[in-house]
Amino acid sequence: MRKVAAAVCLLGSVFFCRAADKESAFIGARGRYWAYQRVVRPAVPAAQSAWVRTPIDAFIQKQLSAKQLTPSAALDRIPLIRRVTYDLTGLPPTPGEVQAFLQDKSAGAYEKVVDRLLASPHYGERWASKWLDVVRYADTNGFELDQDRPNAWRYRDYVIHSFNRNKPYTRFIQEQIAGDEMFPGDKTALIATGYLRAGSEHVVSGNIDPAESRQEILTEIATNVGQTYLAMTINCARCHNHKFDPILQADFYRLQAIFAGGKGKEVKIATPAEKASFEAADAAYKKRIEPIQAALKDLAKPFADRIREERQAKLEPALLAALQIPKENRTAEQKTLAHNADAQIQPTWDEVVAVMPAEVKARRAKLREQLHAIELTAPDPLPKAYAFVDTGEPAPPSFILAMGDPHSPLDPVEPSVPRVIQANYAIPADVSHRRAALANWIASPENPLTARVMVNRIWQFRTGYGLVRTPNDFGAMGDKPANRELLDWLAAEFVSSGWSVKAIDRLVVTSNAYRQSSAPDDAKAAIDPENRLLWRINRKRFDAETIRDAALSVSGTLNPQIGGRPVRNPIEPEVYDLIFTESERDGLWPVSPDKAVRNRRGIYLYNKRSVRLPLLAAFDQPDAITSCPVRPVSTHALQALSLFNSSFMQGVSQDFAARLEQSCGKNQSCQVNTAWQLALSRAPRKSESKLAQSFFRSGGTLPDFCLALLNRNEFVYVP
Repeated sequence: MRKVAAAVCLLGSVFFCRAADKESAFIGARGRYWAYQRVVRPAVPAAQSAWVRTPIDAFIQKQLSAKQLTPSAALDRIPLIRRVTYDLTGLPPTPGEVQAFLQDKSAGAYEKVVDRLLASPHYGERWASKWLDVVRYADTNGFELDQDRPNAWRYRDYVIHSFNRNKPYTRFIQEQIAGDEMFPGDKTALIATGYLRAGSEHVVSGNIDPAESRQEILTEIATNVGQTYLAMTINCARCHNHKFDPILQADFYRLQAIFAGGKGKEVKIATPAEKASFEAADAAYKKRIEPIQAALKDLAKPFADRIREERQAKLEPALLAALQIPKENRTAEQKTLAHNADAQIQPTWDEVVAVMPAEVKARRAKLREQLHAIELTAPDPLPKAYAFVDTGEPAPPSFILAMGDPHSPLDPVEPSVPRVIQANYAIPADVSHRRAALANWIASPENPLTARVMVNRIWQFRTGYGLVRTPNDFGAMGDKPANRELLDWLAAEFVSSGWSVKAIDRLVVTSNAYRQSSAPDDAKAAIDPENRLLWRINRKRFDAETIRDAALSVSGTLNPQIGGRPVRNPIEPEVYDLIFTESERDGLWPVSPDKAVRNRRGIYLYNKRSVRLPLLAAFDQPDAITSCPVRPVSTHALQALSLFNSSFMQGVSQDFAARLEQSCGKNQSCQVNTAWQLALSRAPRKSESKLAQSFFRSGGTLPDFCLALLNRNEFVYVP
């Protein structure tokens, strides 16, 4: 770096020379931190026992042996297929799949199961649920209005299909950061840029400074890119040089400058046939709904007029006089006065409804019911990509900002990647190629962070914890790798595999390390209490959506449809009343009318940042305000109450019971055995069968029995 600085000096820029020297001095020893060093594939340790099946096992055993530890026993077949099925698809294995695995005595029986799961369309759904947590995807903007993003779901589907198709991770990166630049005309790549808009966006018409709004958007993008692909907390350098990592304040604004020539835009992607079909359906819809809307307005008009007249009579003389002047004859001052007067006399819907007689309210309620029913038949709008694209204009200059304030610019900066790992990589000044250059730099095998960060996420999702337990922070204040050699070997293998996520997933789940039991061992825990060396597999509780999906699957009511618009399930009236008012549009939470649609997987549920379904919130579903690389796992009384008393669990228990009756009739022994096979993938033990029969003899009902079974810890934990 000092050579670069010297070259700049020779060009005559004394200021630049001094600045470069200061930056080099700041980076200094910080830049030699392990995470910023190039990945070098380590040699695989020699196998010390027959336990070593894969290179992963060799690295694990090496560290265990150094601490006089041994691996835990292998899982039996039933908990093993249950573990790998939940890990790779988020759904339980069917009794038929379990039985087939038990009967397959071939040497590659387990590998067959793994390959089947990797080929399942539910694999992409499971991976997408993890990825969307990291990029904080939601179907709304957030903040006080939390408005809908009607086309954002296409990015969610893009992620699902990308993982299912085993898209090379490099291409996945390129499409999300610069799909429009690198693959023009490719609708899928255009949709992928929705990644850059996945975070919250402050949209308050007329009430926000455009410069502040733009700066918020650029900050969101730079933060997301830094955390997602590089595990760099670059946002900590917004107001000053990073306190712990070799990240300059200038780096933060240089990275922002790469995106300065772009903007969020909803781009039409409909075909001519889709346009013609929509226009016909929309015309028919308007013909149905407009008479109802007109009737509602006519019903409210006399009451609204009365309120306006009463308030108008109380206006100050100057306001009243201005209001009575025809609009076309008003002066500028009179326009302002008239606008203020109109605001004072205009009633809200709540106020209009409050003065309606009971019989009028009843007529209005019937009209609203008709309106809601018609709204549910609205044709899907024409497809658009919720995208980020170049503006086609020169990018405005970028500056370091004092305390992040766009109105307090300091030194100018040019687009660039963080200096500590840039390796003299240049971002072009041409606006239309900046993001492409960034995407190529992140997707380069020379980048020391990209492959490490992704394989660490894969390891985390399969074993419960990453080799680095702070997946979004590989910096000095983050966790140090528990097994640096294994991390680097996996990163090198990832690159060698063509950046194949499925290849690394397969490698991990077919290792003996992954197949270990999760049973605790006090003697081993005394040596390695946090299980950093992986002498057993960490037991994992289902995340919120998996609890819901598993219950639906066991009850036989899960809708396996892949992709599509978000699904709205009913919300409690108390929640509805907290977030919506009469003054807002009718049909504020239009519940999907078809129960089969409402029974789709959790990843397809409408994700509003300011509203979470109580059952999912109780089990730590993130709010999508910030990145969530690791979901918290809390334990509190509300979880037990939700699993036992929520309307969802009560309903799914009824469906589970109906499934058992359809399979077994009134044969209680069959019902008990089948219930255990469906919910827990095994036969009940004798003591469990006796307890179940005792429950029925005492008057217990089949739905209550099903509910109790779904409340077992064994049901909500991965073995």
